[in-house]
Amino acid sequence: MNFWKEQLSRLAALLVLAVFFSVMTRREEFPQDAAAARELVSGLAKDAKVMVAVRSIAEDKAFAEALKAELGPRAVEVVTGEPRDARKALDRVTATGLDVIIGTQVTAEWLVFSDLKDVKILKPSSRTWPVFLTRDNLLNIASQIAVIAILAIGMTVVIIAGGIDLSVGSLLALSAVVTTLILRDAFGGEKASSVQMMLASLGGIGLCAASGWLAGSIITKLRMPPFIVTLAMMLVGSGLAYRLADNQSVYQVPESFIWLGRGADLMNVPNAVVLMLLLYAAAHGMMTQTAFGRHLYAVGGNAEAAMVSGVPVKRVTVMAYALCGLLAGLGGVVMASQLKSGSGMFGAKYELYAIAAAVVGGTSLSGGRGTMPGTLIGAFIIAVIQNGMNLTNVESNTQNIVLGLVILAAVAMERKK
Repeated sequence: MNFWKEQLSRLAALLVLAVFFSVMTRREEFPQDAAAARELVSGLAKDAKVMVAVRSIAEDKAFAEALKAELGPRAVEVVTGEPRDARKALDRVTATGLDVIIGTQVTAEWLVFSDLKDVKILKPSSRTWPVFLTRDNLLNIASQIAVIAILAIGMTVVIIAGGIDLSVGSLLALSAVVTTLILRDAFGGEKASSVQMMLASLGGIGLCAASGWLAGSIITKLRMPPFIVTLAMMLVGSGLAYRLADNQSVYQVPESFIWLGRGADLMNVPNAVVLMLLLYAAAHGMMTQTAFGRHLYAVGGNAEAAMVSGVPVKRVTVMAYALCGLLAGLGGVVMASQLKSGSGMFGAKYELYAIAAAVVGGTSLSGGRGTMPGTLIGAFIIAVIQNGMNLTNVESNTQNIVLGLVILAAVAMERKK
């Protein structure tokens, strides 16, 4: 009962933020979709002679195609270009007659149409709509948060086990560099096949998983503080990423490599977002339905009591850090796919965002408490705040202040509980 109550409270907070930024980002816009084309054509006579005039940009061309489909034989001329192109078209259709010109908000105001007395000029009606709620912006939020949310899964596992991992941002960069270097130097760069791309990705992910395993082993065997060990691994990972790439970006990868990061095969939802949701579903199942998940909570809640109860504390801890490293490596592959390159600059501050997502989602920094659905909601809360501030033109320094205060408030609320 408490689980669902907590998740509903976080969802309510997310909804409040969405409503707030929806109100703050209302803008007047002139839709150029199939519905707008249908509305413009619906009032025209069946024998009307219509010319369509749009600019030579993708959005306008799509609008022109929608108008042509609605007009049928009534479309006597379709102009795609500039005012001079419209003038030539007018000269062609004047002899046969012209009743209506349909354009966009921009083309309807062209001066070439201003002296036409017997021709009706139509354009889409304006409407007020929140920029925040546009489909493109919502998908943009999901795409931007996908990598951080993937890192946050591993971070949540480690924090629940009573640790912390500051190296995930650097491991992300290392994975991206190693993956793209293998593609370039071992598999022919742009000529690499799908199987070779998968093998290269597994190479980057495997290296990061090994790094996480090493960090966990040092923490458990030498009893060193996780903060210090993962801080050292962060520096090592970042240095290796820059050194392997010679301080350059590695971009010699196949065009199809962007499938994971930029593709959208399922109802136009980005593949990276689909992967993120599948990983959260699997992680939630692991934490709630497996012995390993129960052991993580036990180790984070009270390691000594867990050991007395027969829980393999050291092995569970090492596995938690290895899993965190593996997910950081996967995040690096996704980012390399999104940006079609690998660079040591990737992942800057991502460890902080991953920790923030976990904390805002209710994960206790003391260990033993946290959920995957909470972390996912926390990641979206952070993404919505950042996206909303970008849309309302809040400058970057102020954004950092706001994000810091949000994290502080989340930790304060968790401590109060």
